Amino acid sequence: RRLNRRHPVTLLDVFQEHARRQPRRPLLRFQDEVHTYGDVDRRSNRAARALSERLGLQPGQAVAVFLPNEPAYVWAWLALAKLGCPMACLNANVRGRALQHALAAAGATLVLASPGE
Repeated sequence: RRLNRRHPVTLLDVFQEHARRQPRRPLLRFQDEVHTYGDVDRRSNRAARALSERLGLQPGQAVAVFLPNEPAYVWAWLALAKLGCPMACLNANVRGRALQHALAAAGATLVLASPGE
């Protein structure tokens, strides 16, 4: 039935439905932290607002994400999906010429990175 819909169901749609129905349900466990659907939805909304209002990010602008494997990666991905921005996932372990090539190929207008990167 889902394939017969006019608009396909995306992972963002599924996430938002879970966040609406079960905001207190755990979604992520990272070290000693537990992040619920509601927590992740709020954090991704804040990130989307900051990217849009402070950095002027517009729908359709590609963003390279150079973050380690941590919860911030998830809310960055959701924020970009909410803004309609394609995300180029860069391996946080890549350096040198391989990283330069990945950045050039991404065609990104913005790079999100953690302070250590």
